[in-house]
Amino acid sequence: MATAAEKEGVVLLDFWVSPFGQRCRIALAEKGVEYEYKEENLSDKSPLLLKMNPIHKKIPVLIHHGKPICESLVIVQYIDEVWSNNPLLPSDPYERAKARFWADFVDKKVSECGTRLWKLKGEAHEEARKDMIEILKLLEGELGDKKYFGGEIFGFVDVALAPFTAWFYTYETCGKFSIEKECPKLTAWAKRCKERETVSKSVHHPHKVYEYVGKLKKKYGVE
Repeated sequence: MATAAEKEGVVLLDFWVSPFGQRCRIALAEKGVEYEYKEENLSDKSPLLLKMNPIHKKIPVLIHHGKPICESLVIVQYIDEVWSNNPLLPSDPYERAKARFWADFVDKKVSECGTRLWKLKGEAHEEARKDMIEILKLLEGELGDKKYFGGEIFGFVDVALAPFTAWFYTYETCGKFSIEKECPKLTAWAKRCKERETVSKSVHHPHKVYEYVGKLKKKYGVE
């Protein structure tokens, strides 16, 4: 008898600690979509990954009825359109454009700056620290006093940013600053997100993420 995932024809190629892959997992969970999860070894990529994403050769890749969808924000939007229950993007065109803008901001700023925080030293590290605090403050400014970025409903920007909350401990430890002190509203938002089962089951413990980054630091000789 076919499983629910087989009936839906949904497969996710991913890597456990990837915040980009976790976005897709959260979106699928929010929609209640059953899927087959395939963990990739990024140092020895599978023939399936290379076939499904021949351009970038990266995870995540969502395969739906044999057709690949690549790039995490594109995947989340695809999920939102195909499974229309519990919409993640607002119905209003302006609010939808705003959500896409801030999700793109997260994409371009948070991960790159976080990598600089653990990888660089000296003045470059101090610059990364200042940049990260500024990035988080800008996000907190957009959040304001709202429960979630879109208001009362957990939505597209929340899905984009929520996986990075598991990296906050790493950013704080490597950058020697307190996110709660700098951005209390953003910290409260992160706690609300983690209370959602769709998030808590999709992201890993902050200490496990920090342990992974420790291995990366050894690999790149930046301890």
